[in-house]
Amino acid sequence: MYSKRQQLVGDLTDLIRSGRLANGERLPGENQLALQYQVSRGTVRSALSELQQLELISTQAGVGSFVSFDGVQLDQRLGWARALADAGAPVTTELLGIEAVEDVALEEEFGERAYVAVRRLRRERERGISLETATVPAVGPLADLPATGLQDGSLTRTLEAAGRISAGGDQWISTERLDACSSELLGRSVGELFLRAERTSVDLEGRLVERVVSLLDPDRFQFHLTFGHR
Repeated sequence: MYSKRQQLVGDLTDLIRSGRLANGERLPGENQLALQYQVSRGTVRSALSELQQLELISTQAGVGSFVSFDGVQLDQRLGWARALADAGAPVTTELLGIEAVEDVALEEEFGERAYVAVRRLRRERERGISLETATVPAVGPLADLPATGLQDGSLTRTLEAAGRISAGGDQWISTERLDACSSELLGRSVGELFLRAERTSVDLEGRLVERVVSLLDPDRFQFHLTFGHR
C-alpha cells in the first residue's frame, strides 16, 4: 500500500512525464499540495526534494545553499564543528546545554509534541563567532538527550543513530541584532548585527530531523545559493 508521500511523488511524476505539467510550468504551492494530499508541509518538501533528485523539477530558492567561513566552503551535512575543523579553522565549540522544550510552531507543522533543544557556542580564540540552537523531536533515544548527552559529541551522529537522517529541507537567511543574552555569550555589543540562518531538515518520510537557528558573524560567514541546472 502506497503512503500519501509516495502517492504525491507518483502523481507529480506522472503529470510531468506525461506533459500535463509542461517544462517550466510552476507546480502547485506547498500549502495547496499539503491540503490536497492531507499531509504536512514537511512531507511535501520531502517529496519535492525527491523529484529534484530525479531531475524532474528544479527549485529557485532555499535549495543548494552553501555556507563558507573565511571563503572556505563548509559542508553543513557534517555538522558545523566538523566542517569548521575540516576547513582548518581554529574554532572551539562549547555545549551550552541540552534541555526539553516546547515548540508550538514545530508541533503545528510536524505534529510531534515534545522537543529537545541543543545550544552551542563557537569561538575563535576568545571571540564568539556563532551561536546555535538545534531543536530535535523528543522521540525514542532522543527524548533522553538531556540525561545521556550527544553521541561522540556530535548531534549529526546522534540523529543518525536514532534513525533520523536528513533527506532534504529548506533554509532561510536574514539578519538579527544581538539581544543582551546573545551579546553576553558571544562577547559582542548589544544590537550588533549578525546573520540569522534557520535550516529545517526532514527525512524521506517528511518527519522532522532538526531545525537549526544559527547567529553567525557576518565578517566571517557568507552564504552562496545555486538553483536550476548548471
